[in-house]
Amino acid sequence: MQKNFDAAFCGSLPLNFINQVQPYGMLVVLQKSNLQVVQVSQNVEQMLGITVDEILGRSFSDFITAEQFQKLQELFGSGTTEKIPLTFTFERSRKTKQFLGISHAAEDMLIMELEEIRSEVNDSSFLDVYQELKQGMAVINNAKSVEEVCQATAEEFRRIAGFDKVMVYGFDEQWNGTVLAEVKAEGMETYMGLRFPASDIPKQARELYRRNAYRQIPNREYPPVKLVPVINPVTESFTDLAYCNLRSVPAVHLEYLKNMGVMASMSIRIVKDGQLWGLIACHHRFPKFLNYEVCSVFELLSGIVSQKISMLENEKELSYTTYLKGVQSALVEQVYQQDEYVKGLLNGDNTIADLLQTENVVFIDGEKIVTKGDVPPRSVLEEIVMWLQGLDIKTVYHTTNLSEVYDAGSQITGIASGMIVLPINPGRGCYILGFRPEVIQIVDWGGNPNEAIHFEEDRKNYHPRNSFGIWKETVKNTSLPWTKEEISVAESFRNVLVEFSLKKLSALS
Repeated sequence: MQKNFDAAFCGSLPLNFINQVQPYGMLVVLQKSNLQVVQVSQNVEQMLGITVDEILGRSFSDFITAEQFQKLQELFGSGTTEKIPLTFTFERSRKTKQFLGISHAAEDMLIMELEEIRSEVNDSSFLDVYQELKQGMAVINNAKSVEEVCQATAEEFRRIAGFDKVMVYGFDEQWNGTVLAEVKAEGMETYMGLRFPASDIPKQARELYRRNAYRQIPNREYPPVKLVPVINPVTESFTDLAYCNLRSVPAVHLEYLKNMGVMASMSIRIVKDGQLWGLIACHHRFPKFLNYEVCSVFELLSGIVSQKISMLENEKELSYTTYLKGVQSALVEQVYQQDEYVKGLLNGDNTIADLLQTENVVFIDGEKIVTKGDVPPRSVLEEIVMWLQGLDIKTVYHTTNLSEVYDAGSQITGIASGMIVLPINPGRGCYILGFRPEVIQIVDWGGNPNEAIHFEEDRKNYHPRNSFGIWKETVKNTSLPWTKEEISVAESFRNVLVEFSLKKLSALS
C-alpha cells in the first residue's frame, strides 16, 4: 500500500509562516491605520540604500512621493483586500529608483512586495502584453476537449515565456497528480503521463496555490532574506505570508527542483468550482526571472484555462446526469406499475443495473434474494448483509476495493472488487447491491511513491527522492470507481424506493 506522506507529514508544515523572502524583491509591512513601517526584509539597504533602523517605525510617506502616498491611502482606506500593483519612486543620495509594489491588506496590516522596475526587462508596451493575452486566449478557447485545452495551455505558456519545459498537471481524488500535457526543449526528461504522489505538492502547498494565481522561483540557489524584526510587533507573531509571491521556499522543495535538474520554476493554478483542479508547471535549466507584465498575462490566462476546463467538464457532467435521470424516471414508472417493485427493478427496457452502471446486481430482502448477472454466492451475500447491518449505513455506500474494508472480500475480487449499496430497509436486511469486477491497472509513477521522502537518522530532517524515472505499480483488487453523478442519482432513486416501500407497508397494515 502506498504510504500517505501527504496527510501524515508534509501537509502539516506551516509554509505561510516561513518568515523569509526570496531576494528578487523586498517586503515591507505597514500598520494599516497609519501606514507606519513595522517590519521589513533585510535586503532593504541593498535595494533602497536605507538601513533597517532608518525605515522601521517611520511613516511610508517619508520615502515616496505625496501623490503616491495619497493613492495608497485611498486604495486601502476603502477596504480593498485584493492585490493591487502600484508604482513607487524612492530617492536616496540623489539617485531615483522605480519600484513596482504589489500590495494587499491582511488583518491590521498592509503587506507590500517591492520589485525594482528594470528597463531591460520591462520594455513591453500595453499593446505587447494585450497581444500576448489575446493570442493565448484565442488558442485556449478554440480547444474542444480538456485534453486539447491542456496541450494548448502548455504550448502557449512556453511560447510566451520560453521555459525549457511546461507541463499541465491534474489532481485525482487522492491529490496525486498526473501530467496531462507537456512541451519541452530537447534534452529535458519527459514526464508525460506519469503520476506523482500527493506529498510532492502537500495539502498546505495546494491551499496556497488555490489562493494565489502563480508562484515563481527565479533561482533555486537564492540566499533567503529574513524579516526584521522576526516577530511582527502588531500581531506579536510571525507575519502571514500566504498571499506573498516573494515568500521563501522550503529547503525540501529546492532540493526537489535540484533533483529534477532545474534552476528556475513557476507554477500557475487551475481552479474548478473553487477547488484546485491542477497546476501549470514551468521549469528552466538556468535561472529565469519573469517580470510582472508576463506574470499578469499568466494570471489572466490561468483564469481562462480554469473557465474553459470547468465549462467542458460541467457540460460532460450535466449530459451524463441528464442520461441517468432519464433512466431513473423510467425505473420509477416501472416500479409503480408492478405489485412487487423488484420486478420493475430487474425487468424492462431500463433496469437498476443501468442506473448503477453495472451488469451485476442483487435485490435482497431477508430470505428473498433476486440476482442479475454474475454475483457472489448466496452464502456470501448473506454475510455481506450482516456486515452492512453492523455498519448501520443510512445512505448510498460505495467502495472500489471491497477487500480493503471487508475481510472476506478478497475471495470474490474477480466479480466483486467494487460494490455500491442502496439501503432500503436495513433493519430487516433489505438492500440493493451492485458489483463491479476487478480491473487490474498499471500505474506509471514519477519515481517510487513509497520513497517520496527519505528521513535522516534523527527522523526530523528529510529529503525528497532522487529519481523521477518511471516506477510501475500494479494495482489489484480494485474496480472502476462510481462517479459523483452515479452516486447522486443512486441516492435520489434510493429515496424513491424507501418512500415506495413505506407506502406498501402502510397499505398492508
